[in-house]
Amino acid sequence: MKVKQPSLRKQLGSPALFGIVQGFIAASIYFSIGLVAERALGLTWAVFLVGGLLFAFIVPVYVEGASLHQERGGATVIARHGFNELVSFIAGWAICLDYLILVALCAFAATDYLGLFWSEFSDGLTEFLIGAAIVLVVALLAIRGGGPKRFERAAVLVLGDLVLQLLVVVLGLALLFEPDVLFNPAAVAGTPSLEDVVFAFPLVLVAFSGIDASSGLAGQVKIGRAGLRRLIGVRLLASLVPYLGIALVASSVLPQTGGRWVEAPLLGVANAFEQAWIREPLQYLIAISAVLIFVSAAQAAMLGLSRLGYALSVNRQIPSAFGSLHPTRATPVGIIVFGAVTAIALLIPADLEFLAAICAFGATLAFMIVGLSVIRLRYREPDRDRPYKMPLNVPFRGGELPLPAIGCVGLSGVALVALLVEHGAARWVGVVWMLAGVSLYLGYRISQGKDVFKRVTVPESALTRRRAREVEFGSILVPVLGTPLDDDIMQTAGRLAAEESDDEAGAVIEAIWVFEVPMTLALDARVPDAELKRARAALKRAKAVGEEYEGVEVATAVVRARKAGAAIVKEAKRRGVEAVVLAAEEPTRVGGGLRLGGKPGLHDTSVGETTRYVINKATCRVILTAPPAARTLDPMGPQPVEAPLPLGHAHGVSEDEPAR
Repeated sequence: MKVKQPSLRKQLGSPALFGIVQGFIAASIYFSIGLVAERALGLTWAVFLVGGLLFAFIVPVYVEGASLHQERGGATVIARHGFNELVSFIAGWAICLDYLILVALCAFAATDYLGLFWSEFSDGLTEFLIGAAIVLVVALLAIRGGGPKRFERAAVLVLGDLVLQLLVVVLGLALLFEPDVLFNPAAVAGTPSLEDVVFAFPLVLVAFSGIDASSGLAGQVKIGRAGLRRLIGVRLLASLVPYLGIALVASSVLPQTGGRWVEAPLLGVANAFEQAWIREPLQYLIAISAVLIFVSAAQAAMLGLSRLGYALSVNRQIPSAFGSLHPTRATPVGIIVFGAVTAIALLIPADLEFLAAICAFGATLAFMIVGLSVIRLRYREPDRDRPYKMPLNVPFRGGELPLPAIGCVGLSGVALVALLVEHGAARWVGVVWMLAGVSLYLGYRISQGKDVFKRVTVPESALTRRRAREVEFGSILVPVLGTPLDDDIMQTAGRLAAEESDDEAGAVIEAIWVFEVPMTLALDARVPDAELKRARAALKRAKAVGEEYEGVEVATAVVRARKAGAAIVKEAKRRGVEAVVLAAEEPTRVGGGLRLGGKPGLHDTSVGETTRYVINKATCRVILTAPPAARTLDPMGPQPVEAPLPLGHAHGVSEDEPAR
C-alpha cells in the first residue's frame, strides 16, 4: 500500500493571492512613507509615482512568467526556464534575503505603532523583546502550518485595512492636502537634492515583495483565466490608490514634522488633523491595524521563505537537509528556524532604514532577473500556451518583445544602481549575502559532482523525516499525449530517473507516442502528416524536458496499435522497463463516446479505460500523474487550448492514402 507523504497541497484561490500581495503593500506604507519623506520632502509623491509605475510593470511580468510552468518557487522557476539553474539560484537567494529582512522589518516596525499605547514599547530592550516575540510567534505558526482558512482570514484583515487606508486618503485629500506640492513643492515642504531623491527611490520597492510570495504558490491556487485577469486589475487598483493617495497626503504633512514620525508615518498623518474627533480615534485605529498588518505580513514572509527554501532544497541548490519536512505538519522546520534566528539577530541594530535598504536590494535584483527571463522565454518557448500574456508587445527579431518587461528591467536596474551607490551598509550586506550564497551553491554542486547549470532534484519524499526506502528507477516508459500535461509527466519521470542516475552510469526514459488504429484500417495504414507532425513535436518536447535532469537520457519512438493500453503494456514488457509513468485519463461526465469526450462505460468511474488496463496488466510499477476531474486553471500553470483526447486516440488515420 502506498503511503501518502507529507506535501504542500493545492487548495488556495485568488483571495490568498490578493491577501499576500496587498498585505505586503499595506505593511510597507506604514513604514516606507516616513523613510522616503525624510529624504524626498515635497517630492515624496513623485518617488512613489515612479515606484507605482514599476509595480504596474512587475505584476504582468510575474503573472506571465509564473503562468508558464506549474511549480513552486516564484522567481527561481521563471529564471530556471528562462536561463539556467545558476541564474535560478541567484534569483531565489536574493528573494530569500528579501523574506528574511521582511520578517525582521515587520516585527520591528510593529513596535513603533505599539508605542502609541505606551512609549516603552518602542524603545530599548522592551522594543527588542516585543519584536523577537513577534518573530517567534510567526515562526511557530509557520511550523504548525495551516489550511486555506488562514489565508482567507488574512485576506479579510487586509481588506479591512484597505478600507482604513482609503479613509485616510479621502480625509487627507480633503483636509490636509496642499495642491502646491504638485507644482511648487519647495514652497510647501522644501526641495530635496538629487542625491536624496536617488537615495529614497529604492525604499519604495519593499512594497512589491509580495508579488514573488504569491507567485511562489504555483501549484496550490485554483483560479480561471478570467479570474486571473480580474485579479491583475484588482491588484493594481487596490494597491496603487492608497499607495499614491497616502503619498500625496504625506508630501503635504510629514516634511514639516522634522523627522518626528519617520518610523510611524501614518500616525504623523493622523496627528496633522486639527479636528480632535478625527485625530484621536484615527490614530488608535491606525495603530491597531498597523500591528495586525505587520504580523500578517511577517507570516506571509515566513511562508514565502519556507516555501522558497524548500524549493531550493528539492532542486539541490542548497543542501537537501535544510528542506526536511516535519513528519506530520509537512513544513520545512530547519528553514523556518534559520529564518527566525536570523530575523531576531537583525533586530539588534534597531535601524529601520538599514533593514528597508537591504530588503530593497534583494527585491530589485530578483525583479531584474525575472524581467529578463520572461523576455527570453518569449523566444525560447514562443508556442507554449500562456494563460496570461501581457499586453504592449512589439515585433523584434522573429518574436514579440514585451514592453512592460523592458520597463521592469530598466527601472529595477536604476533602483539597484541607486542602492549600490547611496546605501553603503546595505550594499555590503547585500553583496556579501549574494557572494556567500553563490559560493555555497557552487561548493555544494561541485562537491556532489553535479552540473552547476542543469537541474538536479531530490524526490520530495526524501525530505520527510519518516524516510521510506527511496524508489529509484533506471528505466521508465512514458506515453506522451501532446498536451501541456506532458511536461508534468516527464518531470515526474525525470526526478525518479535522476535519483537512480546518481550512483549508476545513467538512467533512460523511453518516451512513446501511441497511434491507435481502428479495426477498419490496416495496422500500417498511412498516418496524416498533421498527426505525424504533432507526434514528433510532442516527443521532441518530452526529450527536452526529460534531459534537463542530470544523467538522464530520453529515447523516443512512435508505436501503432489497436488499443493504447495493450500497446503500453506490451512496450513496457518488451523494453524491460522498471516503471511506467502514465497520465491518467479522467472519467468523463457526459455520454457520447470517447471521440466526443463522452463516458465510455458504466464501470469507468475512477480512471479511463487505457489507464485501468495498464494498471491491471502491467508487470512493472505504474505511477500515475493527472489533474483533478474538475479542470480549473492554475494561474501558474499551462492549460491546453482544447481538451486532450483520451490516451492513445489520434485525431485520425486515413484509409484513402497509401501506407507510409
